[in-house]
Formats: sequence, structure tokens, C-alpha cells
Amino acid sequence: MRLPHLSLTSREIGWIALLGCSAASCGDKAPAPSPQAPAAESPAAPLTAPSEGTWLTEVTDASGLTFRHVAGPTEQRCTTQMLGSGIAFLDYDNDGDQDLYLMHAGSDPTRGVDREGAENALYRNEGNGQLTEQPGALGLVGKSYGIAAAVGDVHNDGYPDVFLTNFGPNQLFANRKGERFEDVSRDSGDLPGRFSASAAFLDYDRDGHLDLYVIQYVYFKPSQRCFDQADRLDFCGPTTFDPESDILLHNLGDGTFEDVSEAAGLNSAAAAGLGVVVRDFNDDGWPDVFVANDTYENHLWINQQDGTFVDDAVVLGVAFNMHGQHEAGMGVLSEDFDNDGLYDLFMTHLTRETNTFYRNIGPGMGFADATGQSGLGTPSKTYTGFGTAPLDLELDGDLDLVVVNGRVTRGEVEPPFDMPDPWCFYAERNLVFVNAGGAQFEPRSEPDFGRLREVSRAVAVADWDNDGDTDVAVGNIDSRARLYRNDSPRRGKWLRVVVRDPRLKRYAIGAKTKLTCGERSWIRTVSRAYSYLTSNDPRLLFGVPDEAAGGKASLEVEWPDGLVETFDVPGFDREITVLRGEGKAR
Repeated sequence: MRLPHLSLTSREIGWIALLGCSAASCGDKAPAPSPQAPAAESPAAPLTAPSEGTWLTEVTDASGLTFRHVAGPTEQRCTTQMLGSGIAFLDYDNDGDQDLYLMHAGSDPTRGVDREGAENALYRNEGNGQLTEQPGALGLVGKSYGIAAAVGDVHNDGYPDVFLTNFGPNQLFANRKGERFEDVSRDSGDLPGRFSASAAFLDYDRDGHLDLYVIQYVYFKPSQRCFDQADRLDFCGPTTFDPESDILLHNLGDGTFEDVSEAAGLNSAAAAGLGVVVRDFNDDGWPDVFVANDTYENHLWINQQDGTFVDDAVVLGVAFNMHGQHEAGMGVLSEDFDNDGLYDLFMTHLTRETNTFYRNIGPGMGFADATGQSGLGTPSKTYTGFGTAPLDLELDGDLDLVVVNGRVTRGEVEPPFDMPDPWCFYAERNLVFVNAGGAQFEPRSEPDFGRLREVSRAVAVADWDNDGDTDVAVGNIDSRARLYRNDSPRRGKWLRVVVRDPRLKRYAIGAKTKLTCGERSWIRTVSRAYSYLTSNDPRLLFGVPDEAAGGKASLEVEWPDGLVETFDVPGFDREITVLRGEGKAR
């Protein structure tokens, strides 16, 4: 039975991608311009001119990155295809360089088949600006419709493992000393999941073993068909299906996991979740979980310190926007954008909504929607944002933003683009926002990062070339992945910090740090999970303006088990490693 015609408003159905038949192909409608022809600019958002050249330089070809995402056949218009697939930075061989892992979708969810030749890819960072694809991804291959990647040292053996979420069974891969990966899903206990999105490693019970929070999207039925108002076959939006509740997997410390979702209280709420970020939002020393939900109110799960969580999103002001409306939440991150010592929240949303900035107004006081004041509202309203990441582009001490975009409703084709039919009708360019101080953002036109229009989804960040600033990788639907080197003009010094617990042989995920230089200070939390479907560099990178870098500096670390230590910082423009137990305890 055919469904009724669907409304095109985001409030009624969330995002819907109108991929109906068209007499014109992408190439017929809008061919990509020649190198001599100027690229057509979208009139959607006011942008500043690039006053100092290219800040994010594309090095995809120069680095040897050749990955091109495969979304699978589009004839059935499956909702899974519109989510895209994940990417991850990880140092899988512990040589000090961040390697790059990229996922395919590449199967037909209507038939439940395997990849049909589209294998995930692992690129080794050679440390000289070159990436080398590893044969067979060293065993790190997916067997289902690939969605997201999460990285964490499950076994506390010093090597990062990888968890893949899928439409279909999720998978866990053990890192065998940087030489290969082994699929240990069957031996890892309960790894439930039907249509999972982002995932995050965290130590929610502070026992020293990394647990897993796995976002669930909807009870998707591949046989379901939806149609738009022109009676064309259409992607179904999230509210066409029943929502799911998320999953919490407790690491038992022996390489196995137990599903504790019901005992933790997560079954009390269901939504179409997409993005996740973990922070200690109420400053009690225990990790909390924020989930960005698609067309449902957001969830902020506050850790009760006894294995249970309570959703306080409404109480703390982040369930809805300032108008009391839920939005189509995709990507999410939490950082201190105004340098007041408190973690704020930023989320990407659907066109006609805004990307939303929630300012933290004080410990225990919650958040206020400050989107308008931040300058992030108007430039984003005509874009559909997915992945987003924080980075201090010019090392001036203020965190800037990148946002990658791609429509979920059919639009006009705008050159230049690089993807096949029908994805060019959904292509948008990506955005950069420069923090002018105090979380006041200005959009910046980028000749490389904002040049092509693609259907971008995942964005991950790392100091890929180890030169002291943050670089960017972008995953696109049915198009090439792209790598951008940060060439921004430097207005300060840098400090890269490795925070490790030698007892656990791994990064201290969840450790809270505070760098102090004279009267200035900056906070960061050791984390890999933020943005959308991605895993990021766990090393902390601080930008320190020149005027603050001359005096004595120190780093305070609050370890996940509550111990607080202070470490002297011997100088800047370097990497330092801080180890639990070697600082001055408070």
C-alpha cells in the first residue's frame, strides 16, 4: 500500500531527500566549469573574502588519498544511503602519526547483501606528507552497510581497536600490535544493533575499561516506500519509522561487553539519534552523554554515579531551541568557545533551521540558545549541516569551526561538483567560521575547502602532519574523500599534549585538562568522539596567542578517577606527554 503524500516541512517529517526521476541528468543540468571558468557561488550565505589566501589547502591528490565512497544502488531510495559513512583518524601502529580509515556503504540494504567489492580502506601515514593504502585494510573490513567508526583501546594493551556501526550487525576489531586487525565481534559478548549511527567510547563507571555508547536511529524497513508531492519515489524521513532507544555496552574487562541499556535507564526514551558527544556537563567528575536527535528532542544523559543515567536535556535547556522546537540534529560537539572555563554545545541542522549554539551559563545552571548572538545562525539557515569540528585555525587561542553540508531535499544543481546522478542535486559547499573572540563567529570564504559542492557528511580532525595545527578530512557520499592541510597564518604558539595513564597503557579518555599561561587559560577534554560518524585525534592541541606565551605555563589534569595533578609546561611549539602519577597532586 502506498503511503500518503509527505509534507516537505522539516517540522512534520524531518529530513526527506527528494530523489525523484528527472529528465535531466547532473551533467545535462549543470556541467562542471572548466579550470578557466569561475565557480558559481551560492547566494545562500554572506561570506567574507579570503584576505590571506588559502587557509585550508586541499592535499588529497598530493597525499596519495584515492578513496572514493560507494553508496550502493539508489533505485530504491533507501534512507540508509542519505546518512553517509564514517571516517576515523587513529595511530594504529603507534608510530606517532595519525593514520586514516574510511568506510563504504556499498551494499543494497533492500536485499541484505554484502559489500559487492566496496571495501573499507586504511591508509598508513608515512610521516612525510604521504598516505599509503594498506592491503585489505589489514583485516579492518566491514560486512554490513557501513555507517560509523569509533576508536578506543578496549583491551588496555596500548593499541587502538575499532568499533564499526552498521545497518546490520555492528562489529568490533581488535588491533593485533599494529600489524593486523581481527574481527572479534562473535567473541565480544552482546553487540546489539540494527540501524546504528555514531558511537562513543567512554568509561562511564570509572573502572578503567572503555565502555561503548551506541546511537540507534530508527526501526528501518527497507521494503517501505515513500513518495513526494509529485508522486515520485522518495527517501523516507525518520518519522516514517518507529524511533529506537540507544545502547550502552559495559566493558567487563576481559574483552567482552554486556548490554546494560535497560539497567542504565536508556530505554526510557526513544528517538532517531545521529550525533553523540561525551563530557562532564555538570562538573561532578563523571562522564555524561549528549545525543543530537533527528526531528526529536535531544537527550542529555546525566551520569548518576551508580550505573544509571537521567535525561536532563529539558531541565538544562538543550532539548529544544529558543523557540521550544525540536530540530533535525546531525553533528554535535562540545567545547569552550568563549574561553570562560565551561563547555558549550554546537549542533548542525536541516536547511530552514539554523545550526544551533548553546552557551553554558554556569555549573548546574544549564545552557542558553545563543545562536543569534554567535553569528552562526543566519549563514547556516540555507544549508543542511552534518559533520562539524572545532579547531584553532590560526593559533590565536579561540576555537574556530568547520561545518560540512549536503542537502537532504532536492535542489538546483550548482557547479562545480564531483559526484554522479542523482547526488549532484543535493550538493552544497562546506563552511568555515572564524571565532573573533568570545564565541563571536564570522564566516570565511575558503578557495579550497569551500570550492566544490558535494554531499558531505563526516568530518574528522587531527594534526595529520604533526606541524602543530589541526588538519581536516571530509567524507562525501558517492564521491572522493578529501584531505585539507591547515596553512592558516599563525598568530600564536602551539602545544600538543598526549595525556596517558601508564597503568592502562592508553590515552586517558575523559581526562579534563586546563592550560594556564599567566592570566589566560584554556580547557580541553581527551576525547575521540564528536562531529558525526567519526573518530578524531585524541591528542590535545592548544593555540596560545603570542602575548600570552611568554610567561610560566602549567597544565592541570583531572584524571577520570578523580585524581588532580599539575604539570609544568617547559615551552611551546612542541609536544609533551603527561603521565598519571608523575605530576604534582592536589
